[in-house]
Amino acid sequence: MTDAPLVPRQPDAAPAVYDPATLAVLRAMEKAAEKHLDAIRPHNTKRSYDNDWALWAEFHDWLAERTGSRLPLTAVTKGTLVGFVVWLDTIKLAAPNSIDRRITGVTVTARNEHGVEVPKAATVAARQALKPLKHDPERVARGRGKAPAATAEQLRQMAAAIPDSLTGLRDRALWLMAFGIAGRSAEVSALRADGIVHVSNGLEVHVPAVKGRPPRDVVVHYGKHPDTCPVRAWLTWRAASGITSGPAFLPIDVWGNLGNSPLSPAACRDIIARNAERAGVAVRLTGHSMRAGFITASRRAGKREEKIRAQSGHAENSPAFWGYIREADKWTDAASEDIGL
Repeated sequence: MTDAPLVPRQPDAAPAVYDPATLAVLRAMEKAAEKHLDAIRPHNTKRSYDNDWALWAEFHDWLAERTGSRLPLTAVTKGTLVGFVVWLDTIKLAAPNSIDRRITGVTVTARNEHGVEVPKAATVAARQALKPLKHDPERVARGRGKAPAATAEQLRQMAAAIPDSLTGLRDRALWLMAFGIAGRSAEVSALRADGIVHVSNGLEVHVPAVKGRPPRDVVVHYGKHPDTCPVRAWLTWRAASGITSGPAFLPIDVWGNLGNSPLSPAACRDIIARNAERAGVAVRLTGHSMRAGFITASRRAGKREEKIRAQSGHAENSPAFWGYIREADKWTDAASEDIGL
């Protein structure tokens, strides 16, 4: 006895054909749906998608420098999306899960903001390229935990490995300035040359407002060691570049030409990580390592908490700030010291 199918096979349905008035209503409903979904999408998700698209644009800048041809950002294809995965992995040293999120952010932004429907084959290929990276323990460990605090010894190690070029002068000035102002990468990106004033004791620096945080004015003292002195590094870069106004740190192409737009926060982070890796620093330094390093070094040098907070721009009740202070103080008058053991 054979089992008869419960539901007879239906003929393939023909595509629906709508009259113009119905089509107009359907299009309006599509737009209304997108508007509603965008309105209820969490703010952090929107911001993440903005960051993903900014990285997509940076990837295109990198690609244009090497190919001599600039592709439109809306060209989200199998080739460009797989190339983006490889770039994030090898150039940005991003963790696989982070790359996965970037793929989603780019495809969603392309569709919702630019009206480009990314082919399914492109996203499938990108995730195929990503799959083996997720099985690499070293790659998976990227980005975990707090950023290690940079030390003066590590900065000297980085300075010793700096290339003798305009790019080398910029990079050294950038990471030492980031350390000296205890700056976030977005703040370093936003610095302006005319907001950095040379005075007898060092530099008076105006740190612009970024991401809703208030601006602040800080001072950066001359350092004892010429190779890691942020004041000397800035003056050398300023003289070599001829910058007197506008963005303090600019991109430099392979021929040594200065760009016009400021380095992005992501580019500032990349410069720090790349230079630390070149110098053979044992830990992977990030943009936040300079900020953490300043707070830790300043506290160990006996500086007052309110002075450190004024430099870093932390709120008085900031858990992150007090975490840095506890880390710096843990061997000072330790509870286990001199207790008769």
